Amino acid sequence: MEAANADEIRLRHVEREVLIPKMMREKAKERCAEKVAAFAHCCKESGFFMAFKCREENSALKECLTLHYKDPAFFEECKQEYIREKLEFERTGIPAKNRKQKLPTSM
Repeated sequence: MEAANADEIRLRHVEREVLIPKMMREKAKERCAEKVAAFAHCCKESGFFMAFKCREENSALKECLTLHYKDPAFFEECKQEYIREKLEFERTGIPAKNRKQKLPTSM
């Protein structure tokens, strides 16, 4: 499968419906980091009343995340990244989270 083009890769249902959207959520949170931080700060300050006091921050966060979730170009970007990681795993047998080499602290 290493010679296969990324466009020819057939994705399983769980990859299309679960794994790629999970990647999209993680990336969308990174792209909306400012709104996530504002909402988290409001929640910490408000405590029990956060449901009432943080409505504005919550709606801004939802709007930002929804904008990314519904963007077909963003889905395609995440899909291509998922396929690259999948092909790399098939080639090396090393999961993406273990692939990043850590440098020793005492050099």
